[in-house]
Amino acid sequence: MSGIGDCTRTIATEEGDLTVYSLRELEKQGVIKDLSKMPYSIKIIVENMLRRRDGEVVTDDDIRTAASWSPEGNDGEDIPWMPARVLLQDLTGGAAVTDLASMREAVAGMGKDPELINPLVPVDLVIDHSLITDYAGRDDAQELNEKLDFERNSERYALFKWAQESLDNFRAVPSGNGICHQVNLEYLSPLVHVVEKDGRTIAYPDSCFGTDSHTTQIDGLGVAGWGVGGIEAEAVMVGQPSYMPLPDVIGFRLTGKLKEGVNATDLVLTVVSMLRKKGVVGKFVEFYGPGYQSLPLPDRSTIANMAPEYGATMGYCPVDEKTMEYLRLTGRDERHIDAVEKYMKEQTMWYTAEPEYTDTLELDLGTVVPCLAGHKRPQDLIPMSGMKESFAETLDTLGVKEQRKPVAGTLGDGSLVIASITSCTNTANPSVMIAAGLVAKKAYDLGLTKCPHVKTSLSPGSKAVTQYLQNTGLLVYLQKMGFQVCGYGCMTCIGNSGPLSDEVSNSIKANDLVVAAMASSNRNFEGRIHPLVKANYLASPPLVVAYSIAGRVDIDLDREPLAVVDGKEVFLRDVWPSDWEVQQLIDQFVTRAVYVSKYKDIFKGSARWDAVPCEKSPLFKWDEDSTYIRNPPFFDDIDEEPEIRNIVRARCLAKLGDSITTDHISPAGSFAEGTDAGRYLKSKGVAPAEFNSYGSRRANHEVMVRGTFANVRLKNILVPGSEGSCSVYQPDGTVDTIFETSRRYEEDMTPLIVLAGKEYGTGSSRDWAAKGPLLLGVKAVIAESFERIHRSNLVGMGIVPLQFLPGQTSETLGLTGKETFDIDLTDLEPKCTVRVTAYRDGQKLEFDTLCRVDVPAEVDYIANGGILQYVLRRMAE
Repeated sequence: MSGIGDCTRTIATEEGDLTVYSLRELEKQGVIKDLSKMPYSIKIIVENMLRRRDGEVVTDDDIRTAASWSPEGNDGEDIPWMPARVLLQDLTGGAAVTDLASMREAVAGMGKDPELINPLVPVDLVIDHSLITDYAGRDDAQELNEKLDFERNSERYALFKWAQESLDNFRAVPSGNGICHQVNLEYLSPLVHVVEKDGRTIAYPDSCFGTDSHTTQIDGLGVAGWGVGGIEAEAVMVGQPSYMPLPDVIGFRLTGKLKEGVNATDLVLTVVSMLRKKGVVGKFVEFYGPGYQSLPLPDRSTIANMAPEYGATMGYCPVDEKTMEYLRLTGRDERHIDAVEKYMKEQTMWYTAEPEYTDTLELDLGTVVPCLAGHKRPQDLIPMSGMKESFAETLDTLGVKEQRKPVAGTLGDGSLVIASITSCTNTANPSVMIAAGLVAKKAYDLGLTKCPHVKTSLSPGSKAVTQYLQNTGLLVYLQKMGFQVCGYGCMTCIGNSGPLSDEVSNSIKANDLVVAAMASSNRNFEGRIHPLVKANYLASPPLVVAYSIAGRVDIDLDREPLAVVDGKEVFLRDVWPSDWEVQQLIDQFVTRAVYVSKYKDIFKGSARWDAVPCEKSPLFKWDEDSTYIRNPPFFDDIDEEPEIRNIVRARCLAKLGDSITTDHISPAGSFAEGTDAGRYLKSKGVAPAEFNSYGSRRANHEVMVRGTFANVRLKNILVPGSEGSCSVYQPDGTVDTIFETSRRYEEDMTPLIVLAGKEYGTGSSRDWAAKGPLLLGVKAVIAESFERIHRSNLVGMGIVPLQFLPGQTSETLGLTGKETFDIDLTDLEPKCTVRVTAYRDGQKLEFDTLCRVDVPAEVDYIANGGILQYVLRRMAE
């Protein structure tokens, strides 16, 4: 087979002559059969292979593998993918920066230059995950929350400032400027990179790894981006490719248009439900069709954002004229926009034809109705008209035989206690934000107020949102209804909802009430929004405002009034804006000038940020007394020879059911003083009021290992009827916390495993959901299936993921978790069969599992104890 030639072309643009790694040339050589039939997302993959070809990491064979993508299936070799850049948020990203600092320390310990460790691709860290909604519903909420933020997190922010000063290719967006995905969409992404290299000006598509699963929001702009674990992102940052199978691509054809009063949130929740039923885990989804072409880009970004919820790696939106309109709106340079358009058309990445897909499904936009999702999964769609009946079913599910109705201002089952307009999913979409403002205005004008027991909050994803809401005159009405801006960050969306009032909290606890939270976010897993809230719902921003007025979720807003004012019933339809009203305000007030003014100083921080001490130096100065930042132990054994060892006489630390999320494994929210993490911090002199959250302490492994499997809603089947952190020490049957039980096993030198059901590790791309189990002593996880990112994270930390064979589960095999386990890892290779032998009461059970170490490079990672150890050892050679 002859080699692939140069395959470059030059195109003339307003940014000058640009060299393009040409897909047309590949087609001309016969490497690509028919570009018009290739999905747009796959074209980006092929270009990446062609441009990065070096004969070693990326070869002609890799290009042919990618270029031979077929709708009939792609079972060939995995390909080495290297995105153009990396996006970090400050929780998983903070852990990544800590690991880079630790790697520098390890390199210095080897007698080498620590400055060998630097990001090799551009990295942007956006500090957005630390801010907590301590204060809400008051005009000074933002100021008070930001003050507390810096009091809690100045140590962490000093680390980020050190990274900004001391690492190459690293930028930080300070706290208080926005949410990483919205900032990425509105500002950071160029869509097409234009760089000088070897005397040529090269253009290539933007692509992005992010340490947050909702990195997929950038897919709405036509960028190939998705979430990975912090471990995988770190590896890419230091030059290691991410190996991935060539994915199937599911085409999602959209036709028609949304009906009056139906918005992008209703659409995305419908899409999530449809695609979850379809089954798209590990696949790309690509949107197309006449309905797609009619969607404005913010609607597309809303759909793309929730790709993790429908299970896809990406929810890709091909580039067209609406993409160019959005680039102009958000302040991108006109000369660059010209280059983007010409590049995309030259590469046939501009939406024209309908490609061939692995499979397709179709949605008539006109069939979408107002809806919500809940009570604990984003894919569980509830038409608004069926909300009352749905909540009744939820009560039955939760074992409540008779609903306790509120009396004379008291709380009852179904009372709404949190209503939050939050998350990049919706705050990046002007149509739903302005609709929320209009609902607030109309409600206020009719004399309505929000119910006093509802904690209301507004946390936009960028300052541009606040500016256009202010310009429209609607911000003041949101404030009057209790939705004052409480900060710029993820906040309630990631569980940083802050405390409820003592009165509300005490009532919930005293009566064991099933109360509700409603947020315009993307996840509603149990225990995520607030530990006292059992019923959690996703809804559009205007519906969030409406339900805050009703004060309860056991209501049919089509037929029942929101409230009664002066004897007159006021219904949802009385306050709901027309599409024309919304569009008129968008056209007038959502302008290029707004985005330009709010992004010109995006890398500048507040006076509080400027006051955080920082010193440029090759090595970070670890403070041994710090309870926020500790040098992690991951590289302590770097001098040992790499080796894959069999796992012998292991015990089960946790036996878990289906849909165990990374929130279950490594919660991000607050914790009590009676927890293992709380006791540790108290021993260090930290008062409970200063505990902050697990997420904010991710750079301290001592806190995080104690928080592993500590979600208050976790059910460990080894301890029937239990919730939270508990396990059983075998063989004497002592029940204790997961952490304390693991320490006893560590004293015995007993390796540990986890048994689980389907979709183990679903949810956020949380690296501590792999790091924590490793530090507990877990060597393998045996599950019915794994979420994509979490599987990769487990391998990245040296934990072996094993999958039950079809038809087998812990239950069908009769595994109780009280067994001891031998796992034969001799001659480990990708996707091989691994024999497990379980012993209990003198009986022996042997069964085979599928090893989910999926590519050859991952075998090396397991042998080295993790991907970063592999990188360091290679550097030391």
